[in-house]
Amino acid sequence: MTLQIVPTHWYSWDVTVTDESHPVADIVTSSWREKGALTIGDTTYRLYREGSMSGAFILEHAGSVLARAEKPSAFRRELVISHAGREYTLRPESLFRRAFVLMDGSRQVGSLAPNSAFTRKAAADLPPHLPLPVRMFIVWLTVISWRREQSS
Repeated sequence: MTLQIVPTHWYSWDVTVTDESHPVADIVTSSWREKGALTIGDTTYRLYREGSMSGAFILEHAGSVLARAEKPSAFRRELVISHAGREYTLRPESLFRRAFVLMDGSRQVGSLAPNSAFTRKAAADLPPHLPLPVRMFIVWLTVISWRREQSS
């Protein structure tokens, strides 16, 4: 199932994720720290980084950690995402593109890519066996990576 990632405003990194034009989730990002909120229906999840400049990225709901993502190396642009005893790797597709791929071991199971070089609209194809909040956590991780790249 391909999801569309659409910025809520041209100047914002907040996004609405849709499936065939039906809203699926809203992701609000903080402008000054790597944190935010994910809303799916009436349920809100916390998105944050454990430390101010380092530490794991966390998806939390009602005090429980649902997923976490950690950088295995400060020198590589990839994250290892842990959920329900499984690990996935989110990494750039190539050095020269903004697209990311989701790997399960050595097998690609998902992708996230801008619709064109000049837009922040994007498409995400993520495995349906992952719960929706975890898929949206992966979208958030990708969006903050794109924001970081644009800022540098």
